[in-house]
Amino acid sequence: MTMVRAGVVPGRRMAGYVAAGILVVAVVCAGTVGVFGLNRVFTGLFFGAAAAVGLMVALFGRDRVELTEDAIVRRTPWGASAVAWDRVVAGRFALDEKGRWTLALDLNGGDEPHRELVLLSIPPVRRPIASAYDMRKREQVDEIRTMLRHRRIPVTILPEIANALQRHWKIAPPTR
Repeated sequence: MTMVRAGVVPGRRMAGYVAAGILVVAVVCAGTVGVFGLNRVFTGLFFGAAAAVGLMVALFGRDRVELTEDAIVRRTPWGASAVAWDRVVAGRFALDEKGRWTLALDLNGGDEPHRELVLLSIPPVRRPIASAYDMRKREQVDEIRTMLRHRRIPVTILPEIANALQRHWKIAPPTR
């Protein structure tokens, strides 16, 4: 296993990406109308929307966390930073403030005395796999769990989450 892809885009950065997309639509539309006249406003909106979608795919595609054999790499569109595995204290699979299930790592050292790195945030599992999204999230949970087990990092998991993962997604509870 060489790399596992994970990561959650924080709300502020997501809002920035959406704002950049809206700005691209406005600039392309204004440019098209400025060059070709008011009759091309819908053409400008179309090409602006296409450019915005391309920009947002690029931004969201670059914003991720990669778990590699050597380190945990946090990537953003403008840079990357690595976190050594020895900074990871433990992992936890719990409920967040929005009622979603969050798989996060607790880190020590570094710039702050204690820090959290969210790897995955999914809606609660209430049924067997029904879509490609469910399948991808199941694969991510399993890949992350395997990587953390390989690195011998203890992971705590709420019993209701463990039961639902075992019942619906056929992921066995952690063994310790």
